[in-house]
Amino acid sequence: MAVRVKICGITRLQDALFAAAAGADSLGFVFYEKSPRHVSDAQAAALCAALPPFVTSVGLFVDAPAEFVDSVLALAPLDLLQFHGDESPEYCASFGKPYIKAVRVTRGTDLLKCAADFATARGLLLDAYVPGVPGGTGESFDWNLIPPQLPKPVILSGGLTPANVAEAVRQVRPWAVDVSSGVEASKGIKDTDLIAQFITKAKDAS
Repeated sequence: MAVRVKICGITRLQDALFAAAAGADSLGFVFYEKSPRHVSDAQAAALCAALPPFVTSVGLFVDAPAEFVDSVLALAPLDLLQFHGDESPEYCASFGKPYIKAVRVTRGTDLLKCAADFATARGLLLDAYVPGVPGGTGESFDWNLIPPQLPKPVILSGGLTPANVAEAVRQVRPWAVDVSSGVEASKGIKDTDLIAQFITKAKDAS
């Protein structure tokens, strides 16, 4: 199975266009003000408008008021929503858009229950649990905690880099891999060499 690649935390047009040209399947835009990769709805609208066809735009939200999500969607033509907080299944499904639900994995996380609870999600994005931080930490988790028969497509995240993404793909066999800090020169600024290496190694491993 060919793995898909999402480059998250895009803030600049040149990074978006390079990632798309390098083979990224989707790009993530962060609508969480506490993140150093935060973008405004106007920034995201301009970035989305510049994307070539067949590159999916993903909007990342963390426990955002529904009115805020609606205001972003009114301006930025996002293809997919990603909820990275404690959102309910009903909330996630209320915007009339396909969505994925992020789960921060620890040894006690019941991923089979998460998959059942979020039955309307297109997939589960599995990230590392770091207290007080919803994501983008650069930390990884024990991939052995992922049930082999999880009934939802897995988007593997958390601490992935060009150095370990091939092993992650071979071991987990996820539907997609997601990276942000692992391909950055600094927070919110991507490194083109790292993006190219990450995408090549991920896809070659699958």
